[in-house]
Amino acid sequence: MSTSSVARPVISNRAARRLLLEAQGLATDPARKLDGPGLLRLVEDLGYVQVDSINTVERAHHHILFSRNQTYRQPQLARLLEREAALFENWTHDAAIIPSRFYPFWRPRFERERTRLTERWQKFRRAGFESCFDKVLARIARDGPLMARDFGEDGKKGSGGWWDWHPEKTALEFLWRTGALAVARREAFQKVYDLPERVIPAQHLAARPDHEAFVDWKCRSALARLRLATWGELAAFWGTLTPAEAKAWCERELGRSILQVAVAPAGGGKPRPAFAPIDLPERLADLPEPPPRIRALNPFDPLIRDRARLERLFGFHYRIEVFVPAAKRRYGYYVFPLLEGDRFIGRLDMKHDRQGDGALRVSGLWLEPKVRMTRGRAGRLTAELKRIQRFVGAESLDFDPQSEAAAAAVRAGDRMTPGQRR
Repeated sequence: MSTSSVARPVISNRAARRLLLEAQGLATDPARKLDGPGLLRLVEDLGYVQVDSINTVERAHHHILFSRNQTYRQPQLARLLEREAALFENWTHDAAIIPSRFYPFWRPRFERERTRLTERWQKFRRAGFESCFDKVLARIARDGPLMARDFGEDGKKGSGGWWDWHPEKTALEFLWRTGALAVARREAFQKVYDLPERVIPAQHLAARPDHEAFVDWKCRSALARLRLATWGELAAFWGTLTPAEAKAWCERELGRSILQVAVAPAGGGKPRPAFAPIDLPERLADLPEPPPRIRALNPFDPLIRDRARLERLFGFHYRIEVFVPAAKRRYGYYVFPLLEGDRFIGRLDMKHDRQGDGALRVSGLWLEPKVRMTRGRAGRLTAELKRIQRFVGAESLDFDPQSEAAAAAVRAGDRMTPGQRR
């Protein structure tokens, strides 16, 4: 951050929260009708939607979009991704669905990934498996889209591959991460790989930005989605740039397209320096108020991805506990943060029991300090649970007898008693 002695305007914590919520699509009417072009705009506004295999309630990419618009339905994303090629799947900080028009800015990333992953997989290469890379690529070029199970010895794992994958699976992932292959679609959540020229629209495949354009787009697009950020946060947003590249960009653009501010943290304390787009004053003058409803956000929601930023802006400490042994978990395996308006009020443990009775089952609710379960809040929580129940197609909504959520539903005037179902 610059050491300029010029006084920086202080952005209040409330304004900072609302700026981020607006940028993240959480300040608009969630009941507005969402068509295909509207869904594409939503993904473009977010920048990407993370993909994750956990399906406790619904897969992350679907839940993230539903949290922003309750009319969203899963086939809409598949159409944009698989039929219209308006989206593609690759990597940001993790596997993600990304607008296809951003594809040219993944080409420099592919080069960086090739260097990084080659160094990471030296042991794999020394094991003599490298020759399978060319064979895998040649077979897909000849035979068309294939899955990992179409290679190897009946899908058996090998020794020395990444995650102990068999060599062909490792080759597929390397080729995908470095741009030699693309994901055409998924079947039962398994990737189907094909050549990029058969997946990515030609106009996006042909474009090749130079290094300066690459850095400029990465920083500018990250700031547009964060509104207020340090150069370190800009570098981390897409998981591509080095901090030095982002810092140099901020120094070059300061006073031209960005300005310096200070952001007040939650709970008081010294405001923290940050950069903001040059049109920040206009945005602050017309900040929308987020809807007062309660939303159960996915653990991989982009709003909460940066845990330090989340705690600094919202005063909310959150950790996902899927890799924590059950006996050591504070809350649960896959716990959903609860956003009400512009603040987090608690967290919820729930699961869609697809293999059992089909219920959406709530087993735990924890409110933040000083948050009371009023009648109105309980009603908003119950309304959100019913929306999720309909979205995932759960046959019923079931509260664990020991769960606070059951008592909350009763206090909201619901005729349901603990342990009952609807």
